[in-house]
Amino acid sequence: MSIFPNSTSTALIYAKITAPSIVANLIQFGTLLITHGYQQNLLLNPGAYSIDPDSDTFNATNWNYDYYCRIYDRYSFPNINGTLLTIDDSRIDSLNPSCFANQSRNGSELEYHGSILSPKSSLIILAGSFSSNETYQIMVHMTHRQNSSLTATGYVIVHVEETHSPLIAVACVISTMCIPNVEYQYMNPTTQAALFSVCVNNCSKADSISWNIYQGSVNVSSNVTQWSLFNQMNIYRDIWFFGMNTNNFTATSQLFLTHPSITYWRFEVVYWFGNRSSASALNFIMNQPPSNGSCSISPSNGTISTLFTISCSNWFDEDGIKDYSFYGWRTDQSDRVMIAFSMLSTNEVLLSGTNENGSLLHIVANIRDIYDCVTEYNISSVFIESNFEEIESFMNSTNNSFISMLASGNQNRISQIITSLSHEFNKINDQAIENALINGIPISTISISSLNSKTQQTSLSGVLNTTIALIEYNKQLNKYANARDLLIRYMTNLSITTIESIKLQSSSLAQFTKATNQLTRNSLTIVSNKCYELALALQMKSTRISSDDVQIVGRYLSECINNVLSSVNGPLQVRTSILDKDWSDANDFPIDYDTDLDSEWSNPNLFADKNDFSWETIEKGRNNYYQKQLSKTIHNKMSETISLISNTMKTHLNLGQNMTINCSSIFYQMEIILNSSLLNKRIEQTSDAHIIIPSSIHLINNNHSIISLRSIVQSLALSDDNGLISNTNLSRSISLTILDHNGNEIPITTDLNDRIELIIPRDPNLQIPSMTLQNVTTSNGNTSSSSSSSSHNQMFNLHFVKYAQSRWNNNRSVALMFEMKPLNESIGYLLIYRFDQSPQLNNSISLLDGWTYLCPSNLTSNKLYEYFLNNQQTFGHQSIIYGLRELNSTEYEITCTNQSLNNLLITDQRFNFSSNYELRTYTSCCYYLDNKNIWQTQGLLVGSETNHKQTQCLSTHLTTFAGGFLVLPSPINWNYVFANGDFVRNKTIYLTIICICIFYILIIIYAHYKDKKDLEKLGVTPLADNCHNDQYFYQILVFTGHRKDAGTDSKVHFIIVGNEDETNVRQFDDGNRKILQRGGIDAFILSVPKSLGSLNYIRIWHNNSGEGGKASWFLKYLIIRDLQTMEKSYFICQQWFGVEKDDGRIERILPIAGDLQKQEFSYLLSKQAYHSMSEGHLWFSIFSRPPSNKFTRVQRCTCCFVLLFTSMLLNILYYDQMNNAKANQITGSLSFGPLLVTREQIGIGIIVELLSFIPSLLLIELFRRISLRQCKDDQSPLYKTLVKLKQEPIKKIELKTKKQRRLIFPWWCIFIAYGLSFLIIIVSSFFIIVRGIEFGDVKIQKWLTSLVSGFFSSILLIQPLKIIALAIFFAFFIRKSDKDKEAAEYFEDGNDFNLNSNEEYLHSSQKVSSLINRNGNRNDVNRLNEDELINARDIRLKEIRMWEIIRETLNYICYLTLIYLITYSNINSNAFFQVNHLEKFFLNSRQSDIDYRKISTIDNYWNWLERSFVSNIRAQEWYNGNAARNLSGFINDKSNRLIGRVLMRQLRVKKNLCFSKISSKCNEDYNLLNEEKQSFQIGWINEINLKREDLNSSIEQAFIYELNNKFDQYMYTGNHATYSSNGFIYEYRGRLNELQSNLSELHRWNWIDQQTRAILIQLTLYNPNIDLFTSGIFLTEFLSTGGLISQYRFEPSSFQIFTSTFQLICTIIYMLFVIYNMIHEIRRFLHLKCSYFHHFWSYVDVGIIGCSWGVLGVYIWRYHQSISIGNRFRETNGYVYINLQLTNYINDVLTYLLGFCCFFGTLKFLRLCRFHRRLSLFTKTLEHARRDLISFLGMFSFVFMAFLALFYLLFIGKLWSCSTLLHTAQMLFEMMLMKFDAHELQDAAPFLGPFVFSLFILLIVFVCMSMFVTIVNDSFRTVRDIANGMPNEDEVVLEYMIQKFRQWIGLRWVNGGKQPEQKNFQMP
Repeated sequence: MSIFPNSTSTALIYAKITAPSIVANLIQFGTLLITHGYQQNLLLNPGAYSIDPDSDTFNATNWNYDYYCRIYDRYSFPNINGTLLTIDDSRIDSLNPSCFANQSRNGSELEYHGSILSPKSSLIILAGSFSSNETYQIMVHMTHRQNSSLTATGYVIVHVEETHSPLIAVACVISTMCIPNVEYQYMNPTTQAALFSVCVNNCSKADSISWNIYQGSVNVSSNVTQWSLFNQMNIYRDIWFFGMNTNNFTATSQLFLTHPSITYWRFEVVYWFGNRSSASALNFIMNQPPSNGSCSISPSNGTISTLFTISCSNWFDEDGIKDYSFYGWRTDQSDRVMIAFSMLSTNEVLLSGTNENGSLLHIVANIRDIYDCVTEYNISSVFIESNFEEIESFMNSTNNSFISMLASGNQNRISQIITSLSHEFNKINDQAIENALINGIPISTISISSLNSKTQQTSLSGVLNTTIALIEYNKQLNKYANARDLLIRYMTNLSITTIESIKLQSSSLAQFTKATNQLTRNSLTIVSNKCYELALALQMKSTRISSDDVQIVGRYLSECINNVLSSVNGPLQVRTSILDKDWSDANDFPIDYDTDLDSEWSNPNLFADKNDFSWETIEKGRNNYYQKQLSKTIHNKMSETISLISNTMKTHLNLGQNMTINCSSIFYQMEIILNSSLLNKRIEQTSDAHIIIPSSIHLINNNHSIISLRSIVQSLALSDDNGLISNTNLSRSISLTILDHNGNEIPITTDLNDRIELIIPRDPNLQIPSMTLQNVTTSNGNTSSSSSSSSHNQMFNLHFVKYAQSRWNNNRSVALMFEMKPLNESIGYLLIYRFDQSPQLNNSISLLDGWTYLCPSNLTSNKLYEYFLNNQQTFGHQSIIYGLRELNSTEYEITCTNQSLNNLLITDQRFNFSSNYELRTYTSCCYYLDNKNIWQTQGLLVGSETNHKQTQCLSTHLTTFAGGFLVLPSPINWNYVFANGDFVRNKTIYLTIICICIFYILIIIYAHYKDKKDLEKLGVTPLADNCHNDQYFYQILVFTGHRKDAGTDSKVHFIIVGNEDETNVRQFDDGNRKILQRGGIDAFILSVPKSLGSLNYIRIWHNNSGEGGKASWFLKYLIIRDLQTMEKSYFICQQWFGVEKDDGRIERILPIAGDLQKQEFSYLLSKQAYHSMSEGHLWFSIFSRPPSNKFTRVQRCTCCFVLLFTSMLLNILYYDQMNNAKANQITGSLSFGPLLVTREQIGIGIIVELLSFIPSLLLIELFRRISLRQCKDDQSPLYKTLVKLKQEPIKKIELKTKKQRRLIFPWWCIFIAYGLSFLIIIVSSFFIIVRGIEFGDVKIQKWLTSLVSGFFSSILLIQPLKIIALAIFFAFFIRKSDKDKEAAEYFEDGNDFNLNSNEEYLHSSQKVSSLINRNGNRNDVNRLNEDELINARDIRLKEIRMWEIIRETLNYICYLTLIYLITYSNINSNAFFQVNHLEKFFLNSRQSDIDYRKISTIDNYWNWLERSFVSNIRAQEWYNGNAARNLSGFINDKSNRLIGRVLMRQLRVKKNLCFSKISSKCNEDYNLLNEEKQSFQIGWINEINLKREDLNSSIEQAFIYELNNKFDQYMYTGNHATYSSNGFIYEYRGRLNELQSNLSELHRWNWIDQQTRAILIQLTLYNPNIDLFTSGIFLTEFLSTGGLISQYRFEPSSFQIFTSTFQLICTIIYMLFVIYNMIHEIRRFLHLKCSYFHHFWSYVDVGIIGCSWGVLGVYIWRYHQSISIGNRFRETNGYVYINLQLTNYINDVLTYLLGFCCFFGTLKFLRLCRFHRRLSLFTKTLEHARRDLISFLGMFSFVFMAFLALFYLLFIGKLWSCSTLLHTAQMLFEMMLMKFDAHELQDAAPFLGPFVFSLFILLIVFVCMSMFVTIVNDSFRTVRDIANGMPNEDEVVLEYMIQKFRQWIGLRWVNGGKQPEQKNFQMP
């Protein structure tokens, strides 16, 4: 009515209240016939066993009891004149003797044992009172004491036997089905008779139990019922009769319906105890149904809005008519729908329309009597037309007639309208689906087919028609979904009263939910709740209703359950469309929107797709989230509903009996069996689904012999909760559950070799793609010469299938099915396969994982060859390659004809197909649903009977199962593998190859240029001072070192001294090129008149004429070879020739080196290290190749790129294997942090390295061993030089040395080497591109990233380290002094050394002819004397010092600039404004009553919390009343968002007893030892065994002591104490009104009391506008004095690692500066040793270096912390509290260190002032006064501490500034600065205050400060005098620098205008 306020309704009901009948039972359960022993007491207790239907217990005291007895079947009850004689009446009826007439017990046969108020309520007939072998009938008549009209009568028949017989009680399971009627019980012929028996008197276990059925007939003459045994029980065992040998027995209604003439039945149970037996029985009389009536309906046709009148008249039943119920059906009577029920005989009903085929609606009336006996009457059929106008009116208008009837609340009318309209909607929906199918819309995307559906999609339309049809379909779908949503609301409040009410509502719900694609989430919620309510009501009535009613309601509810589950899972399984109403309900702005973080609607973290937070994704995710939540809720609700239905069914089932519901949407079966019957049991579910239980099944923890089986088949498998694709959306869902007698599930186990078999059908709407034609005949090999180019060498046609895409995660595995359709069915084939690699089969190799023959006899009915691989075979693999080959006639004869299928035929013949074939490959998987609603595959095996229509699953356990199915793309044919190799789809791999080739060309150009430049260095230079008359020649090799500035521009002279002669002063000189350069090798020819003999030493020096650093020279060694004898002499130097280097000498005598000297480690290492790096590192050698080496740079470059391409090829080939090795290896691996190293990775790495290294090594050796092309005039430079010097032919000297042979290739092999190189590059590029096409562009990008990182790490790190290590090893252990690779290439024996024809000899004959004539010694070559050497050294040292100072200054300026840039870039300019804003926002300083800083009492604190703080932490409406949209989690300033919830943590102290006369309780100040750590109940009430899981409220949690790990808490230091990280925590969780209510509750429960010592409110904020995080802490300390100290802190911080690239670059450069300075200081320390610490600036330098490394360490710590917080923030999107306390501490430490860096750096600027005499006095004064100042500081400290103690003790309780020692010290320093208010001391202590103040001023200010000034002044004067009397070295350097500067800019000197003369100390 609230929906339509203008509608009215009226309803009347008439009720007749009658008192229920009391059921009088003498024996337990009302057993009618029992067996009793002669010597047993018989207890009759109607006071205990009688039943009052209106009460749970029977009140025996309200009744009077009279007992009567007769001998059964022979006499009547004794009476006198019609008045019955009671059992204890002593009077005798002569015609009807008393039961005790034959006994002489003197009235002692009876004893009454009832209560005092009702003693006769219990009667005991003593043993021996009855006669043996006689049958008696005892009757009790009960009369109500207050109302005599209320009576009840009960009977029992007792058969007395001689033996001792236990009492057996028998009763009906359904008490309402057995209605007492005198000595019989009524039984309805349409219901089953379900009985149970129990042994009452503690009898032993019966040996056997049997049931007997007797049929009775009345003897008319004697009016006695005669009973005869029903002898067909064994025939109908387990058909009509169930439990014949158990204590429960069931006879179905077929017994009574088949024998309608039999009115009386007796059911007897016999218990056998050895030879003894005891029997009991119940007698039944068939209740006759109503009769003699008729029913009619009018009118005979109409519409769905027509009111039809059904009238039933003249129906008679002697017990009375109870009600009428009406059902309707169309074509299948089993699908009938309930229309109405009523106690009235005339009813008006609304009927649903007929089907499209024009079928009539058949009406059936059920007339039921008072005892539920039913007569079914068929009323004439009617024809009802659809009324579309009325339907449209219902959906579009509120004044529709249906609306008014729905609003009436009439249960019949509402159900009729829902059923009628639902039927119409279902018809329209079915037609819409058919139209969509015709227009090409896949039916599997819009509908869920029923279990018996056979729909197949046969027609398809164009894309445009399909799009239009889909739009129209969705439009209509949403229209009727909204109508259903409106319709179902009227069913919400319908009451559930009787079983007819349950049937009516269940029927309506089943009809309503048939269209599963039209149910909104709101409808599903209502329907699921209603189904559960109906199932619960059904179970509550289970013992009072018939099994037929249970079957009917169970059918309706089962349909409803399946429809609801299918509907809610349809969108999740992409089987139905998302409804517009669901989408809008999910994404429309909610009316009750709140900015609370717990609001699901505004939490994007729940809806985003990983890192995709776009609005479209959020909307889609939000709808999907709510759908999943509802799916989970409905699944749980429906599971409970199914359990209720199962329990209800079990009540009506007996052993061997089942109850089956088989309808279009669900199959449901409940069966009771013996435990032993489970073995090898086959459970048929639907026509295409079954379960077979193996013989090896074992029930776990089951002690019951009887179990229940519940099997269910549903039309759609549930969606997966974890969101993984399982492809179960086209599978049915089947389940089998084994239950015990309590309804609990029994787990089972089976053998792995004997599994449970399940056949799971698929949805028939599954669309199977057509097979792919393989045109293999065109690929056959052709042996003709004309087509030889198209021939092939393949023996199998290979197909590649990558099924890893269907392995949805590592825990799921799939089975593979291959289908092949040969176009020629008479051909046989051989199939081979191999996982992940290509199979190979020939006479020389066999690499297979499996094979089979495909013979025509193996063809299926569909003419297909099928081959199956189960999921165990495919597990662990990602792809499969299988090959097919057609069998030739011989092979066919052997295999297919003779059936020799076990032998594999191997041939080397190429495949040759005579016919094409078609292929199709698909995967299948078995799933079970675990307890988390996630589909899993563990323990399941896909069986070979799997096909398109079904999945065969083999399982070792039972639960809910489903099958997965996926048709894989067509397998790739290796003959056409490059069909998709276009540039657009594979641009990454193409661009990579192109860029590498371009880079190769550029490097080649550079290498060729450098090769030509190297030729200039190869000439052998004849010395300029050679004489043309000299005929004896020496070759001199000069090796210049590689150290910095090792080369020289000075003139180098030498004298060689031998045994026989010595040379004049000679000079190394070459006018065409620079010589003696760093790392150079220079060859010279020295001519002398005659042999010098054995050489002794060489004197060598230079004239120091080079400029700056080019004046010095570092000589490694010289080699002098006698060209006549080829004898070599070594002169090792390894020293500097420089005035400023080493010992400052520029002239040295080098003796000839002996063998010992040539084997020194330093000498060998210096020779090998550089040569190994420049020659051994292939990439480096392109840039540093020795000029004399024949292996040119161009050749090296080519070899490098060959190595690169082979490495790329091998890397890409093994890329997947390396990833799989890392992903799949669990054991046998080594882990180093995030790195995981497995054996497979190591093996693959070794293989890749070997396979790439070997070809490149061979190619390098080929290049090295190719000889140069010889020309006729091509001779070595040495030979040419000698010819030109001697001017005559030189005879070749024959040496007797044994020359090592070396394999040399001819010059033309250079073309082969380059050809091989380019071939390898081209082939590698080709296969790299092929593999890249297979990988795809995205995967190639990942591969390329790993390749680049590995490539550069190998070149820059691994290879250099390897080469250096090898050089050290060989120099240390393998010392071969005679092997000099550098010199070997300059020495030629004879005329063997030649250059290429394009090399030029720089020294022409003209230059040789200009050689001078030497006459004697050259006396004009003077050496520097000692004075000149000293002066030269002094000038050079000044110059070096000048450049050191310049570098130091520039270095320091750059360093200081960088440190300031880094420091200030880490400071956020918005930090102050953020803190200032938050202080004003939270503290409320403008409102004094809620000002946080003015809180002084607990009430003030609560006032601030409730009135100010709580409202500030939730964003509320804008100033104009608009809602705060999209501000979830924001505080009320709407700029800052909370990260997680606000926490309020309380620290408490324990309760302590005070031994005081004033108070017995007191609380101390807080410390870590007396902290309260016990948890409490609300109100701080002690609770011993507190269960945390029982606490759900945040208020209850606030009284629980929490450890710090739950909320990531840290210790905190306040003004008064340091507080632990634990405590009692309240989370500000919920909406604003909930927070306010919770705070009020906490206030009411005294959460803050006398034991509270601190409250910390912690919150973390994020301001997205300035990208700034802020940690806020409000600490309120509750002192034991009763006062409160409030403090707060806001710490802003940013987690940006680098704010810009510029900052990153600055940081890197800064750290390089730090490393440089650290190395410099280490050198200074090693040089100065302990005196290093005697310099003031050493401490500054150490401070800078220490703080800088500290900054780096803290920065790394901060980086890791930022990464951790950032990851957590990204994972939670700010919905979980993140404590920034540690981060703020790290930021503070970083700021402090940066500050000290800036301090020390700025302070060091004073060092640059040392060049100025006066400015340098500052540091020198401090150094001079150091000791005096230390002494003064010690004295001053004692005096100051004395005054500190004095002031603190005097004024601790009077002045705030003296409340602590720290405050007191601060006050005393202020006094020293004369900034203290002396009036405070005077007010605190009128005498002592001024006195101690004056004393302090006198001693501290006047005395101590004067002493301090005197010390500094005296030191300053001393330092100044010393400075004036001694020149400053730095001043001299400064003067020199100024002189150089003026000289550089060309300024004249002021004094005289002349520049001071500076002598150049160098040799002429």
